[in-house]
Amino acid sequence: MLLGKKRIQSKFTTMKKLIYPLLIMLFVTGCKQSSLPIIEPDVITEFTLNDTDDPAIWVHPTVPEKSIVFGTDKETNGAIYAFDLEGKIIEDKTIRNIERPNNVDIEYGFQLNDSTLIDIMVFTEREKQQIRMFSVPDMKPLDGGGFSVFEDEKDIENRLPMGISLYKSPKDSVVYAIVSRKSGPKEGYLYQYALQSDSLGVRSKFIRKFGSFSGIKEIEALAVDDKNGYVYASDEGVCIKKYYAEPSMGNAEIACFGGEYFLEDIEGIAIATYPNGNGYLIVSNQQKGEFNIFSTKDDSFLKAVNLSTLETDGCEVVTVALGAKFSNGLFVAMNDEKNFYFYDLKKLGLE
Repeated sequence: MLLGKKRIQSKFTTMKKLIYPLLIMLFVTGCKQSSLPIIEPDVITEFTLNDTDDPAIWVHPTVPEKSIVFGTDKETNGAIYAFDLEGKIIEDKTIRNIERPNNVDIEYGFQLNDSTLIDIMVFTEREKQQIRMFSVPDMKPLDGGGFSVFEDEKDIENRLPMGISLYKSPKDSVVYAIVSRKSGPKEGYLYQYALQSDSLGVRSKFIRKFGSFSGIKEIEALAVDDKNGYVYASDEGVCIKKYYAEPSMGNAEIACFGGEYFLEDIEGIAIATYPNGNGYLIVSNQQKGEFNIFSTKDDSFLKAVNLSTLETDGCEVVTVALGAKFSNGLFVAMNDEKNFYFYDLKKLGLE
């Protein structure tokens, strides 16, 4: 009988060791979570296989309801998933067998040759130290297998790409890819490449390195404001950094702002631009479970919203109507349950 009691006590002690830390973790996490009113998504996508990270939105030129949301699923057997506006996976638009895709972006009107303009999707493939480029919506590779990045770095750890954002210059319509990485130096953390096409195909040309790094965590999330010509970068433990996207404008850091409004990591950035001139940065306050909204006019903080997502890395937004369900535009946020949340943009109360 005594032996039985000892066994029970031993099992109870083991259970305490397993359960108590979990309860403490849940309590601490709960204390960090947003107390703001929850804004529910209109659509939750089907699940991916591994680990969602970053979305991009392609707007169909004639039938907005046929627009596509792309989302990365980062693992060695990763993929760029394609979703319709109901959140269903479009298998024939999904790109599989990508080695840890991280971030993704879309640009319109890339000049493939003298007479052909196409839309493109570019994403980072971390484990191959490269970026990939595909046409949209036919999903044909344009890169011959990939464009290497950070080639002048001797340390392999400094060559692992993470964030990417595309910029189309209003001066000459050149499309640039701006790329961030898992780790890097205090100066020249970001690299900018021109994506160029000629009779031999598409190639990537290194243009410049720029951008300071605090050294505290990393810089992943990038977003370009094409209208005003700025690139924003999340130096995760410090602030949102702002630079000129046009290489000829120089490498000076224009601003470092917003850090005081984040609990821990400053993550994904989306830029909403309206015809009336108003513009907003929507930035994931990852551990808080909120999104902070800033004005693009003066980088001032406006408000925070709780969209009920967990540990959001990437997000994206378009301000054009995409059918009845997203008649005010579409905001997409990664959710840490292997899926993405879709919201009619009116729910964020920007205008």
